[in-house]
Amino acid sequence: MSFPKIELHVHLEGTVAPGTLLEIARRNEVALPADSVESLAAVYRFRDFAHFLDVWTLTTSALRTERDFRQVVVDYAAQAAAHGAIYIEGIFTPAEPARRGVRWEEVFAGYCDGAQEAWETHGVRVALTPDIPRDHPIEDAERTVGHAIAHAGRGVVGVGLGGSESDFPPGPFGPVFARAREAGLGSVPHAGEAEGPESIRAALDVLGADRIRHGIRAVEDAGLLADLADRGVVLDVCPTSNLRTGVVPDLAAHPLPVLLASGIGCTVNTDDPAMFGTDLSAEHAMARRLGASPVASYEAGLHGALCDEATRADLRRIGAEFDWATATA
Repeated sequence: MSFPKIELHVHLEGTVAPGTLLEIARRNEVALPADSVESLAAVYRFRDFAHFLDVWTLTTSALRTERDFRQVVVDYAAQAAAHGAIYIEGIFTPAEPARRGVRWEEVFAGYCDGAQEAWETHGVRVALTPDIPRDHPIEDAERTVGHAIAHAGRGVVGVGLGGSESDFPPGPFGPVFARAREAGLGSVPHAGEAEGPESIRAALDVLGADRIRHGIRAVEDAGLLADLADRGVVLDVCPTSNLRTGVVPDLAAHPLPVLLASGIGCTVNTDDPAMFGTDLSAEHAMARRLGASPVASYEAGLHGALCDEATRADLRRIGAEFDWATATA
């Protein structure tokens, strides 16, 4: 699709294609259940959510070095640029490799270096939002925020929260998110995907969410829809992900049209493109079918991005200068 795009919700570990995973695993001498791109691609093919988690573990377990983390960012920037991306907020989960013995600093340095290289090589701005896993000890959350604050000058712009909404409500994470916000970082937790409106309200009230990752189940509460619209809270919508994980039974039932009609800004995102078999153009084509215009999606991204004002001004200029009438499906 020939128009500029802003993507605010993509897990960088979920962008690693089978061929790249094979390359990295061989480099790190990590055993995989397949030894060719074709056979590994078959392993990747989405079957159900449990299988998705298996593939996620397979991918994250192979990422071991600063070089690996840097490569993941640069490779995805190249892919996304081919689909019109000019600004990306990439998610990564540093506690996962740290749990396997990788130094926290090595993880952050690799992703931050990758963001710089992505800009220099592909002209794509990549900002970083490390994710806290809900099922990890609170010490991992504290370390994630501490390193995020230390790397705020190297592209880290916010902190997220991922994992089971029902098993791990946000209460215990309130203090670490407050620390991040006090340091100038944004709050971008996952909420309203597997759980309903109360999960979204908790993300807003307990974590001070600036933006909600997913949030599609807000449609179950008219009051919440109005509140989100009044506050100008942007939702990161990932259509293919919602279908693959079974949160939405089919495209016709997707909540995006209701969200848009309620006046809520919604961005369009890939979530885990290599694992869900999608890309940014495919997501926008799907969103167009649900009533999300390219310019509205771009404006939502512009409003929801955690970037500095100079970057926002540049993104605004690009959007203003583009002839959106030429955007094609």
